[in-house]
Amino acid sequence: MSQPTIEQLLEFERDHPAHGYGKEELIRSELHVAPARFYQLLGRAIQTEDALRFDAELTHRLRRKSAAALEARQRRIPGPTR
Repeated sequence: MSQPTIEQLLEFERDHPAHGYGKEELIRSELHVAPARFYQLLGRAIQTEDALRFDAELTHRLRRKSAAALEARQRRIPGPTR
C-alpha cells in the first residue's frame, strides 16, 4: 500500500485541523495509515519545498506550530544532571 502524497497530507490537514478521535478515524479510513504515521509524514512533508509550493500559508502555519511544540517539549525535559 502506498503512502499518502504531500498534497494529500496537506489537504487532509487543511480540511481537518482539529485533533481528536474523529480525526484519527478519518486518517485511518481516508489515508489508510495510522494516526502516528500520518503525523510523522506530515512533519516531514512540511519541511519540503513541494509543501511550500502546494500551500505556503498552511505549510508556514504548520511549521510554526511544530516549532512551538518542540520548544514546549524541550522546556519540559530536564537536562542531564551531574
